[in-house]
Amino acid sequence: MHGTQPVNSIAPLRTSLTRAGLALVVIACGLSLRWYGFPLGLPAFVVKYGGSLLWATMVFLLVGVLLPRLTRTQLAAIAVLIAIVVEFSRLVHVPWLDAFRLTTAGALLLGRIFSLWNLVAYAIGIVFGVGLDRLADMRRVSPLNSQTAGSTRE
Repeated sequence: MHGTQPVNSIAPLRTSLTRAGLALVVIACGLSLRWYGFPLGLPAFVVKYGGSLLWATMVFLLVGVLLPRLTRTQLAAIAVLIAIVVEFSRLVHVPWLDAFRLTTAGALLLGRIFSLWNLVAYAIGIVFGVGLDRLADMRRVSPLNSQTAGSTRE
């Protein structure tokens, strides 16, 4: 045990809670954009792809909630994989899946229509999520706390 650092079990919990809070804010922003974007006169492009961007940001953050010990790069790779699978699942048409997509939850979670442009929005959203996570991590890290300062990950 000589020379080993104690395992900080609080850091992953703190990280998960921070990411969960950010995910809730992103979800609220995404729902607000979808529900109020058109009535506020926002262009269809902003409402459609802004929602896709925020969806991917949410996916990145929720993956980070579930897997707080992974690096941001690993989380981003998993989020990209989820986004690709969800987008290409729109090409699959079976009655139960199509019925779910017609519900509000199905439309928000899985979407309805396949578009390669969504993949671009997802990529931007995941990069945005990485930036948010990095910013939140920088705010948590204090130069006076050497244990926390060593927890910054890429």
